[in-house]
Amino acid sequence: MKNSILTGKRFMDEKETTQEQGIESTFDAKKFLSTLTELPGVYRMLDSKGIVLYVGKAKNLKKRVSSYFRENLSSPRIELMVKQIASIETTVTQSEAEALLLENNLIKSLSPRYNILFRDDKSYPYIVITHDRFPRIAFYRGQTDRKSEYFGPFPSSVAVRESINLLQRMFRLRTCEDSVFSNRSRPCLLYQIKRCSGPCVDLIGDEQYQQEVRLAGLFLQGRHQEIVGQLMQAMEAAANELAFERAAIYRDQIQSLRQVQSKQFIESAKGEDVDIVVIVEAGGLFCVNLAMIRGGRHLGDKPLFPDHVSDNSAATILEAFLLQHYANHPAPTRIYLNRAIEDGETSESLAVLASRKVLLLIAKSTMHKTWILMAEKNAELAIATRLSDDDRQAHRRTALFEFLDIEQEEGCEIRIECFDISHTQGESPVASCVVYQGDRMCPREYRRFNITDVQPGDDYAAIHQAVQRRYAKVLTGESVAPTLLLIDGGKGQLAVAVDALNELGLTHLPVVGVAKGEGRKPGLESLIFPDGREPVQLAQEHPALHLIQEIRDEAHRFAVSGHRARRSKSRQGSLLDDIDGVGPKRRKALLAHFGSLQGLRSAGIEQISTVQGISHELAERIYRALH
Repeated sequence: MKNSILTGKRFMDEKETTQEQGIESTFDAKKFLSTLTELPGVYRMLDSKGIVLYVGKAKNLKKRVSSYFRENLSSPRIELMVKQIASIETTVTQSEAEALLLENNLIKSLSPRYNILFRDDKSYPYIVITHDRFPRIAFYRGQTDRKSEYFGPFPSSVAVRESINLLQRMFRLRTCEDSVFSNRSRPCLLYQIKRCSGPCVDLIGDEQYQQEVRLAGLFLQGRHQEIVGQLMQAMEAAANELAFERAAIYRDQIQSLRQVQSKQFIESAKGEDVDIVVIVEAGGLFCVNLAMIRGGRHLGDKPLFPDHVSDNSAATILEAFLLQHYANHPAPTRIYLNRAIEDGETSESLAVLASRKVLLLIAKSTMHKTWILMAEKNAELAIATRLSDDDRQAHRRTALFEFLDIEQEEGCEIRIECFDISHTQGESPVASCVVYQGDRMCPREYRRFNITDVQPGDDYAAIHQAVQRRYAKVLTGESVAPTLLLIDGGKGQLAVAVDALNELGLTHLPVVGVAKGEGRKPGLESLIFPDGREPVQLAQEHPALHLIQEIRDEAHRFAVSGHRARRSKSRQGSLLDDIDGVGPKRRKALLAHFGSLQGLRSAGIEQISTVQGISHELAERIYRALH
């Protein structure tokens, strides 16, 4: 992408003005369009404050941008946006595909108010089969490459793990890390329970293992009948050779495969790879549901709720999803929709991204129609769940703010932040700050603080430091202040948090301490107030307490996971750093070779000495230090 940007252009009329809420400028569109190129690229529309209103892509920038300045626009929403335009920035790219990718990246990073947004930042998981001598099958999430074979994507990690379990039962491929595999002296438990063929200790030959790998690949491609045929031939050949144990293994594989086929609710005999994408509207919400069919097997679906959808049609939202989703994920040859998209440009854009033809189809066969109906039903259920959850969350928020006597400003989204500290006897203290905004937890807003320069185990000083570091950014404008601040702790933790806020001049922020009850049992928490009021213990069924518990528990989880990661990192480094002759390079080589400090501990002197840069004498020194 670095080499794809050829030119950048920005045009701003000097006489821009603003009027009331719908900011209206005297942007000279005619003058700007006369300077615009007809090359492909991305355009960004900005208001008088420099805030990006909309990001779009075009095969021909001049034609596309000109369409916004016609007399009859497609919707009142677009008209309102055009009235606010004070400047337009363009970036020319070498191809339409690069324009699509750049547009998607800008939409994610800028979140323009007139773009439809699908907040799904997680990459989809895959099953990976490595190209080792004895290939490994594993869960994978991230960028794919040619070093391994990838199958997917799958709609969820659950679908991946279920498929891996099936493959382990049928083909007994290894799942262990290379560091574990290369250091085994006897087979592990997976071999004992018939989930692995024991290649680590040569209990299966190369050729036979590779055959199992090929069958696993055929299974993931949906070529089940072909697998059954090959297994039947192998079983008969083994029986003719009087190798009855081997024949029994093939028989069990055939039975397992047929059980999988019978349990699959809907399966295509063609073994096709298609996506089902439907959009459903109910209760004022739009839901786009993506179902994945891989190798003819229905792997599950994933409902997504878009933002910024007011005055947009279902077809427009569906088009936005297709372009945003398949800019980051490989598109199958066929995508079945529950409504037609009139704009043929979407299919062309997907073909450009995939470097091959991508068909957007309406289901006609019984099977495809059944898949569409299933996806629509699941979308309706997702909307019902979302609406029910929203009502429950609104009830809990209202109960909490009424109890604390905090006014909720109309039109302002509430934001609750909660702090917690985690350490092990003072070692590697970490503070967490989690955020509840609107009607749910917002992981993208979470922050961790590695606590430094405090006495080990001093939770008061740790809370003071974390609160001060977090809200110093409010003063600089880098962050926003919460509607309510929760501190996981008693009177002492609450007092130092209030002191930190007073030092920053943020005395107006409402703060409440959440002290654990007797035996740390849920439902016995006490709320502590900085003004000296007596602590209050809410009833266990009180909706306000349920919301506090949810936020407090998430702060605790986030703090503990951060502390464990920091502690593990510091312990790994310190043990090896104390060994004379082991510097950063050798430490890195050792951990890379054995996978972890535990793997290094389980290795013998001869194994340690095989690592590049480690002599036999140094290996003995390392072994003695670790034992």
